[in-house]
Amino acid sequence: MEIKVTIIEDHKEFRESVYYILHSTEGFKCIGKFGSVEEALENMKNSDVVLLDINLPGMSGIEGIPKIKELFPNTKVVMLTVFDDNKNLFHAILSGADGYILKKTAPIRLIQAVEDAASGGSPMTPTIAKQAMELFKDFAPHKSEENSLTDRETEILTLIVEGLDNDEISKKLFISLQTVRNHIRHIYEKLHVHSKTQAVVKAIKEGIL
Repeated sequence: MEIKVTIIEDHKEFRESVYYILHSTEGFKCIGKFGSVEEALENMKNSDVVLLDINLPGMSGIEGIPKIKELFPNTKVVMLTVFDDNKNLFHAILSGADGYILKKTAPIRLIQAVEDAASGGSPMTPTIAKQAMELFKDFAPHKSEENSLTDRETEILTLIVEGLDNDEISKKLFISLQTVRNHIRHIYEKLHVHSKTQAVVKAIKEGIL
């Protein structure tokens, strides 16, 4: 089954290059490419992954995340940007971004990031991942005394923080992939989040782990 991708990027040359990379890779299909969030919201179809720039004309990519999620709750939104500063990273994750990739990322890494996001992962450029962990550790309070997560849910959340995807968690804990998905759904419900990235952020900020 092909991974359906939408690109929201105002620089035509870069947008077309990403489109070409996706279209020339087996298993991927770009079903939309737009120069602004507004244009995308009016015309885009349901995608597995949206690659979203931050600095866009009109509504910014960060402002667009919740609007895209409202229309397509199951779509994964991966920021594809030149910005590697804490402010943009912080607000993108809190707004619901499922991943954060820099535009200088090599094409093969970009393809892997899209594939990872589609399968439930939270792809980040390595330097960004390290930056995110350090950033949110600075905001972390003392460990919460009240934690409604079960031991198994806490174990799975710990593995998510370590970067394991659903399949790797399944194999490591010797449980089915569907059981992993069920536990993750319960984690989302209890933490009041909608993505693995948000779960990781909340776990760090509130000292859950």
